[in-house]
Amino acid sequence: MTMKLDRLGVIGGGAWGTAMAQVIASDGSDVLLWAREPEVVAAINEGHSNPIFLPVLPLSERIRATGDLADLSDCDALVVVVPAQFLGAVLAQLPRRDVPLVLCAKGIEAGTRRLMSEVAADVAPGAPIAVLSGPTFAHEVAAGRPTAITLACADEAVGLALAERLRRPGFRPYLSQDVVGAEIGGAVKNVLAIACGVVEGAGLGQNARAALISRGFAEMTRFGLARGARAETLAGLSGLGDLVLTCSSISSRNFSLGKGLGEGVPAAELLRDRRTVAEGAATAPVLAEAAREAGVDMPIVDAVCALLVGEATVDAVVADLLARPLKQEGA
Repeated sequence: MTMKLDRLGVIGGGAWGTAMAQVIASDGSDVLLWAREPEVVAAINEGHSNPIFLPVLPLSERIRATGDLADLSDCDALVVVVPAQFLGAVLAQLPRRDVPLVLCAKGIEAGTRRLMSEVAADVAPGAPIAVLSGPTFAHEVAAGRPTAITLACADEAVGLALAERLRRPGFRPYLSQDVVGAEIGGAVKNVLAIACGVVEGAGLGQNARAALISRGFAEMTRFGLARGARAETLAGLSGLGDLVLTCSSISSRNFSLGKGLGEGVPAAELLRDRRTVAEGAATAPVLAEAAREAGVDMPIVDAVCALLVGEATVDAVVADLLARPLKQEGA
């Protein structure tokens, strides 16, 4: 039986949610987007733009915004693009919880240490769950620039149906059944992107950044394998691919946060007035706890945690990392 996926809704009016609505609308489909901010709803409906989160780019007239989740009740599937720490609360308000949910948040829930798919499965046990994750900057996706991304779903038939519905000439999903691997790659890379931003802000050089990306990927792999992820997923678009992108550009919110830390600005000041969310700041302490519980060594993640709470200076963190005992590279 063919799955009916005619009407798609997007939950989240930030940059990435708006970009996904733009992707869906690019083939002429009507898209309903829910946004928390009334000013975003008004801007999309009245001016076909989102000047707060995705400025400059004109949006398709096929996108309609709403501030009422009940309006999504007739959607055949929902692309959920809200910050990780708010996912459960938003899903609990859905009028229907039996349609496929495509999760785009990258993080681990504070307190419970649950992955986003686990949060969704608890709140919406009747909904097929998929995870969309990979190397994507929202402004490039919304502009139609070539993008490849992982779409992970344990149910292969549901995953294929969603991939076919979402694919566009400039937007190519690669299918996977490794939901855990896709989620862990996205969550861990956000924390590592903060670390790479620190390298940039402190002027430590390109050698240091390359070493950090490589050793950070080793940490991601150790943690992912301990949680049941597949090595090939972690080495793919949602793991290494996303890591390379977000560790190399100021367009990354997590990288820009780290750059400020590297320049000596306190984390509290950097985070105080942000309209956009640097997911890595919330994920770092949760990831460090989960790693300790699993017996996984993640010194770079621990270093980011220390910098975020002001327990150590950049110089001290770098000195500690370089003074660690020698070991085999594959360890």
